Amino acid sequence: MKPQAQIELPTSESAIALAGYQSENLKLISAQTGTQVVLRGQDLLVSGAEAAVEFVSRWVSALEPLWSQGRPVSRADVLTAKQALETDRIDDLKAIQTEVVTRTRRGEVVRAKTFRQRQYIQALKRYDLIFCTGPAGTGKTFLAAMVGVQALLDGEYERLILTRPAVEAGERLGFLPGDLQQKVNPYLRPLYDALHELIDSEKIPSLMERGVIEVAPLAYMRGRTLNNAFIILDEAQNTTPAQMKMVLTRLGFQSRMVVTGDTTQTDLAAGQTSGLAIAHKILAHVEGIAFCKLTQADVVRHPLVQRIVAAYEHYESPGAASRQLS
Repeated sequence: MKPQAQIELPTSESAIALAGYQSENLKLISAQTGTQVVLRGQDLLVSGAEAAVEFVSRWVSALEPLWSQGRPVSRADVLTAKQALETDRIDDLKAIQTEVVTRTRRGEVVRAKTFRQRQYIQALKRYDLIFCTGPAGTGKTFLAAMVGVQALLDGEYERLILTRPAVEAGERLGFLPGDLQQKVNPYLRPLYDALHELIDSEKIPSLMERGVIEVAPLAYMRGRTLNNAFIILDEAQNTTPAQMKMVLTRLGFQSRMVVTGDTTQTDLAAGQTSGLAIAHKILAHVEGIAFCKLTQADVVRHPLVQRIVAAYEHYESPGAASRQLS
């Protein structure tokens, strides 16, 4: 089959950026459109049905703000561009591609990869209390931490407080070595990882000693008023209703709180109600609170994670049990 479209890319860097790791982006475009997409040097050759070839050309053009600069193009970027073309949201797509949240210490750009992630970031900058739910890999905690750390570095807040309930996911906290802080550190590791993306490792201990950054289990929040602070409550699905009420009422003046969690992965004891689920019901219509919901379509980790999440959602959906028995 002879190529019906030939797209000349300006540099080898732009060609590599568009193709993705092991040409996974080109394979994805091919699978989604039924076309044959091949990279020959800096020339992208597209073969297939006329309408499909034309769509691929528009699709590649929609990704140009990324690949033209040699910036890595992720699977999420490719799928978001397709969604933008299908729903006539090219202007919103350009905003996603150009709006930078911050840059890591390595100079990597941190930005939204999907429409819902962009809405989440906008909420993080506008509301004083934000709830965000979604499956693993959707960027709930990472984006909140990036916005929070950057706000701290810009002087918008005096403190950054990262907390989560120390609930065991099939493990026993008591058997871990060390004092309480050492025991809960493994649970707080994702929050530490986010800090290291923006702040030199050598500076973090000093900031923690001075109380500028606090990473602590949820129990440490009781009885406090958190003023002039950016607060992130992670893994909130593992709070009890009483714990959730406690932490929400810690919010002080000139502070912002982000509550993240995945209601499908609760590690509470059987029969125990999640404080996150209850909070959604009680606070759904309270003015000044933002609720953001990310889905498996917003997963920005390995593409296999997205398929795993989708498979579990199908398995756990209403009627799944009867389908499995039939």
